[in-house]
Amino acid sequence: MRVLAAMSGGVDSAVAAARAVEAGHEVVGVHLALSAKPGTLRTGARGCCTIEDARDARRAADVLEIPFYVWDFAERFTEDVVADFVAEYAAGRTPNPCLRCNEKIKFAALLDKAVALGFDAVCTGHYARLSVVDGRPRLARSADDGKDQSYVLASLAPEQLRHAMFPLGDSTKAQVRAEAARRGLQVAEKADSHDICFIPDGDTRRFLANRLGPRPGKLVDDATDEVLGEHDGVHGFTVGQRKGLGVDRPAADGRPRYVLALEPVSGTVRVGSADRLAVTQIIGSRATWPSGKALDGPVECVAQVRAHGGTAPAVAEWLPDEERLVVQLREPLRGVAPGQAVALYCPDPDGDVVLGSATITATS
Repeated sequence: MRVLAAMSGGVDSAVAAARAVEAGHEVVGVHLALSAKPGTLRTGARGCCTIEDARDARRAADVLEIPFYVWDFAERFTEDVVADFVAEYAAGRTPNPCLRCNEKIKFAALLDKAVALGFDAVCTGHYARLSVVDGRPRLARSADDGKDQSYVLASLAPEQLRHAMFPLGDSTKAQVRAEAARRGLQVAEKADSHDICFIPDGDTRRFLANRLGPRPGKLVDDATDEVLGEHDGVHGFTVGQRKGLGVDRPAADGRPRYVLALEPVSGTVRVGSADRLAVTQIIGSRATWPSGKALDGPVECVAQVRAHGGTAPAVAEWLPDEERLVVQLREPLRGVAPGQAVALYCPDPDGDVVLGSATITATS
């Protein structure tokens, strides 16, 4: 096949490209320039998409002896990922920008351009297993539970997965680093990027404040409606948050307070004890089904609400007439916020299979 390898400049995408070459595909490397003004150097493991990353990607392509290009996707990234991130926080929701980037950039904008240029697939360094069963894509967890990224790929549609390649799905991170070293790739020991790539200093609250400005509101005790203090905007908080609340006195029971709910219209941030964070039902919209097959009736599954962790056995049901996913958790989860994604898995010995995903709109 003709394969376009998305090369971020990290070890995972470099080894993924190497495996595509070794499999006999005609591979072309491409680095996505996602910032109009990229930084020169990364700050340790924070952020990505710097000039340094582009150079690392080019050096890896040279070792693999494949053509290499840099494509400017900064405008599209700003519109579809950064602007969406800011708007969601302003509305009191908690988005996942990595999920949105996969959905809108890597497997939409990039994939569309790749197909238009005659490529058969886009290859990335994601840790997930992808196969075809009975003519349908089958997305499943990777062999490395600690690195599994199926959650942030669960929103992809079947037609996107049919043009995707994830060569690292059966490997652990340690194996990938060892392979990179054997292949002479200089990124073998390069630190993984963490946090949000377009907020390299990790200060999400300041990033949002610079774009949204002050939007004063009140901190309110959810149990008593007592006003505990003021804040500069609901965008500075997320459900489940404990630190940085700005409350100057302890709760009556002496226990820590957590953010329970955000009300962007009134500017109210409701806080309370940890036990009030427990959620047993999740409602979702904008459902996607990687295999192309929606749930048919109540289905026993495992629900996941965060990229790493936040899983519980559940019963999920898709209500097509209402375009609503209802997930009843058999064990309560804490810190589940509207705007996050809920991914559903069917347990499988060879890696739990993704049944579907939806954006969380409400919890109870």
